[in-house]
Amino acid sequence: MPNPKRRHSHQRKNTRRAHDALRPGSLSECPNCHEHKLPHRVCPHCGYYREREVIDVPQR
Repeated sequence: MPNPKRRHSHQRKNTRRAHDALRPGSLSECPNCHEHKLPHRVCPHCGYYREREVIDVPQR
């Protein structure tokens, strides 16, 4: 199996890794309580999904 003859430079390595940064996750607004939640998931604040209550969330 062939091996590289010379090492890659710092610029080449950093250019390759330029697209590896993590992006912040997307959040949507709950139509019931207007808090931020992950899309396509039950709202952890009120327990509603698609305008109906799915889980019972105790009041804090």
